[in-house]
Amino acid sequence: MTSYTAGDRVTHTQYGNGTILSVDEYHTKIKFDEHGPRTFISSRVVLTPSDTPAPAAPARTRRKAAPKAAAKNVSA
Repeated sequence: MTSYTAGDRVTHTQYGNGTILSVDEYHTKIKFDEHGPRTFISSRVVLTPSDTPAPAAPARTRRKAAPKAAAKNVSA
């Protein structure tokens, strides 16, 4: 069994290429390029090393603030 560490690139038969997020005795968490994050039982997951680079993360754009509502003139 190959030992993987966080940051390693791997390939899974069903989900394709991904990057290992964390590994411990019980669980392996992987963020797949096409399918998002998944958690596997460490002793049962079958992975192969991958040479494909991780895709570039999309740049996060800042949303513009919503226009403030006009102040209501309250007269008594």
